[in-house]
Amino acid sequence: MKNTANLSRRHFLRTTGQAATALATVSTFAPAVHSASSPGKTIGVGCIGLGTRGGDLINAVVNVANIKVTAVCDVYEPHRQKGIERSLNPAVKAYDDYRELLADRNVDAVVIATPDHWHCQMVLDAVKAGKDIYCEKGLARTLNEAKLMRDALKQSGVVFQLGHHARQAACALQAKELLAKDILGPVTLVRTGRFKASPPGHPNWRWYGYYDQWDRPDPAKVAKEVNWDLWLGPAPRIPWNERHFWHWRCYWAYGTGYAGDLLSHEMDFVQYLLGHGVPDTCDCTGMISQLKDDREVPDTWSAIYEFEKLGRTVTFTGSMNTSRPKQPVEICGRDATLRFDDIAHDVTRFQILPEEHNTRTDLPKGYEGKKTPKQPNHMEDWVDCIQSRGTPKCSTDEAFIEAATSLMSLISYQQRRRVRWDAAREEIV
Repeated sequence: MKNTANLSRRHFLRTTGQAATALATVSTFAPAVHSASSPGKTIGVGCIGLGTRGGDLINAVVNVANIKVTAVCDVYEPHRQKGIERSLNPAVKAYDDYRELLADRNVDAVVIATPDHWHCQMVLDAVKAGKDIYCEKGLARTLNEAKLMRDALKQSGVVFQLGHHARQAACALQAKELLAKDILGPVTLVRTGRFKASPPGHPNWRWYGYYDQWDRPDPAKVAKEVNWDLWLGPAPRIPWNERHFWHWRCYWAYGTGYAGDLLSHEMDFVQYLLGHGVPDTCDCTGMISQLKDDREVPDTWSAIYEFEKLGRTVTFTGSMNTSRPKQPVEICGRDATLRFDDIAHDVTRFQILPEEHNTRTDLPKGYEGKKTPKQPNHMEDWVDCIQSRGTPKCSTDEAFIEAATSLMSLISYQQRRRVRWDAAREEIV
C-alpha cells in the first residue's frame, strides 16, 4: 500500500468534509471558461474511476463522435492501466489524484464513476475547474451533499448528466408522451422492484472489479497497488481493508445500499415518465435476511411512497435472495395499466392493458416501434448537450429529485419511521 502522500495531500484528505461545506458560495463556483462549447469540436474527456461501472463508461464514451479520452484517473494501478488501454489514445495521461486530472488543460469534461462517498467533492471541484460532468448514480450519500452539488451546478454553466440510462429508451419516450395524454385515467399506483438470486459463494456486491468476477485477487498485491488514503478521501479513517475497497456498496460509509444503487434506478425512471417530483412521504423497511457476511446494508428493501395531492402510491420491493417474481415497471391507472417488459434500464417495449369498464376503441395496445425514432444513448445525450449547451435528460434538477427520493427511503429505514418531504425547507422530516 502506498504511504507516500505528502503533507498537502494529507491535509486535503483530512479537511475534505469541511471544504465541501465552505465551497457553497456563489463566487467559489464561478467556473473556468468552457472550451468545448461549439458543435463539431473534439471534446477532451477525463475518466475518474475505472473499476466496475467506470470500465463500462469509458467503453461508452470512446465510441461517441467528437470525443477523445485525454486523461484517466484511478487510485488502483490495474484500473488505471485498464483506463489507458480502453482510452484508445496512445497519448492519454494517467493520474492517481483526480485534482491533477482536473488541472489538465486537455480535459474539457469528466466522467465520475467512483464510489458514492467521493461524488460530492469531485463534482464541486469539477464545477470550480469549469468541466462538464457525467456522474454515476446515486448522486449523494446525504441531502446536504445533494444540495451543495445542485447549488454549485445551477450557479455555473456546467452541463451535468446523472447516470440513469433508462431515460435513453425509445419506448420510454413513447410511454411518457402517452401518459401525458392521460390515456390510463388517474394514475393511482406504480409498482417497481429489483430481485436477484445470489448463488452460494457469489453474494451480490461481493465481486472483484466486475459484476461476474468472483476470484479474489492476492490481498497483499492489491494493498501495494492501491493508494488507500486517496481511496478513503472524505470517508472515516480506517486501516487498509480489502473488503471495503472491493465491496464498498456493503458499508454505509461509502454508499446508501439499495437506496442509491437499485431503488434510485426505478424511481428515477418513474420520475422521467410521470414528472411528479419528490414524494410527500415514505415508509421503508429493510433487513439482512440471508447475506450475513459482515455487510452493514440490507439485502431486502421495501419502500412505499405517497404523492398525497395526486392520490398516487409508488412501491419498490427488492431482494437479493430470489430472482422470482420479476417486477417490471407498471403504471396503474383507473382505466388501464401500462406495463413495461423489464426493470427500468432494460426496458425495450410496453403493453397497455385496459380495465373491463374501458370501452375506448382508440387505445393503443402497446409500444409501436416505428413511431418513435431511436434516441441518443445517455452518453451521447450528454455530449450533444455539451456541444449545444443544452439540458441533458437527467440534469441537475432531476438528479436532485433522485437524491431526495432515494434518501427518504434510507432515512425512513434507519430511523424506523415514516418520513415526510418538507418542500418549503427542502428537508426530510
